[in-house]
Amino acid sequence: MTGTPSPGPSRTLDRIRVGSAPDSWGVWFPEDPEQVPWQRFLDEVSQAGYQWIELGPYGYLPTDPARLADETAARNLRVSAGTVFTSLHQGPAVWDETWEQVSRVATLTRAMGAAHLVVIPSFWRDDKTAALIEPSELTTEQWRHLAEGTERLAREVRERYGLEIAVHPHADTHIDTEEHVTRFLDATDPALVNLCLDTGHYAYCGGDSVKLIETYGERIGYLHLKQVDPRVLAEVVRDGTPFGPAVRQGVMCEPPGGLPALEPVLTAAQGLGVDLFAIVEQDMYPCPPDQPLPIAERTRRFLRGCGA
Repeated sequence: MTGTPSPGPSRTLDRIRVGSAPDSWGVWFPEDPEQVPWQRFLDEVSQAGYQWIELGPYGYLPTDPARLADETAARNLRVSAGTVFTSLHQGPAVWDETWEQVSRVATLTRAMGAAHLVVIPSFWRDDKTAALIEPSELTTEQWRHLAEGTERLAREVRERYGLEIAVHPHADTHIDTEEHVTRFLDATDPALVNLCLDTGHYAYCGGDSVKLIETYGERIGYLHLKQVDPRVLAEVVRDGTPFGPAVRQGVMCEPPGGLPALEPVLTAAQGLGVDLFAIVEQDMYPCPPDQPLPIAERTRRFLRGCGA
């Protein structure tokens, strides 16, 4: 799909710190023969013009802080966040298992000088077969577990590691559509729980990123930048395709060829008057090893053209 490049920024987006992530190199798992080696990711993300990265799936990049610090510094890279996956709607029974994972990722995230932990809810259907793992709608009790568990997680992560969580609305999870995102925000403490607004996932689920920023701006703590191809998305919605196969169909596309338009999103985020990371995450697993770098370079040029 093609798009018209931005005519140029109306102002400099000096509160937005742009980066990229292993996801933009087709990395979804700690180890997978279809993924590029971590050294190549670090080399190419730096070559593409980025200075900020996320850790990606724990174990993909070196987990020894000293080694990772050396590897990133050698390429003039810094870490903005780590990522964890949770099933907090299942209640207190999953807390110990959740915290075991969170503590590992938070330890490395803090050691790398980052201040954010991106929290992704668990999927309600199998990412490959589309089989239901559990109902797509939570019960009232599960919503309460989700809200209380997320607040506890935010509190513990802040107190023990000095990190702020950013909950990531995600396709095929219970925090996805505008209705679910709004319900989650209204159920959680603004002093503890913010969002990682992923522009692609929110559009995938029918949401308007600019509207969300304008309505709940004080809850936007982090951004992921991506776009969806509306033609592929229409097929995905028609066929009920799960997220993983939808990515293989190319539902997430290279900017500026999809939706939402990123310049209005960035301008709205700039208008919040706070410093925000905006990390490019173009889902494309799996992908040929030579595909990510040219896309990353073009995307970085496009974002500079937006003022970021």
